[in-house]
Amino acid sequence: MASRNAGAEAPTTVNTSVTRTRNYLTGSEVDRLIAAARKVSRYGHRDATMILIAYRHGLRASEVCDLQWHQVELAAGRLHVRRSKRGTPSVHPMQGDEIRALRRLQREQGPGPHVFVSERGGPMTPKSFGNAFARLGERAGMPFLIHPHMLRHGCGYALANAGHDTRALQAWLGHKNIQHTVAATRPRWSRPSCASAQSWSPSSTGCPATSSSSRA
Repeated sequence: MASRNAGAEAPTTVNTSVTRTRNYLTGSEVDRLIAAARKVSRYGHRDATMILIAYRHGLRASEVCDLQWHQVELAAGRLHVRRSKRGTPSVHPMQGDEIRALRRLQREQGPGPHVFVSERGGPMTPKSFGNAFARLGERAGMPFLIHPHMLRHGCGYALANAGHDTRALQAWLGHKNIQHTVAATRPRWSRPSCASAQSWSPSSTGCPATSSSSRA
């Protein structure tokens, strides 16, 4: 499940800097979307895997669509994240369900540089991903309109709720400026220290395990 090891759900209070009702998705909502993709989408496994990877690693639509196989180390369980908007690249650990989903996708799609491809064999575009994502929201019975960037915000909220500090969130989300991290995870609330929080990623400390990488 996408929300595994994500700690508690995201807060119910909203970010007042935006006009929409909510700008993030909770882990359970992401699970619903993944389930809907597997049931009703023509390319169910591809779409479910896109949602899972985007949520776990806080990827923008352009970043998940641009993801290439040379960034994925399936044997080592590492994802080399390349950020847009001059963000900081990093290396993220992957969990077992992500690795299994990507292995299956690689087998089913055949050769090609991009991880997520369209029916015609080219890379998925942010627009096509957004359209598919919105349709899945309707089929999953979401009570509000959704868009892919809500996965990135949901990742930030889930990590913060699990007890990771702002610097760790900055590294995971690839923000150059920590103020962008603060804005993306408002409001703030009381939470346990990183050392005692439930682990998000397979690191011994329970903190997001990232390292900068020129290869990403």
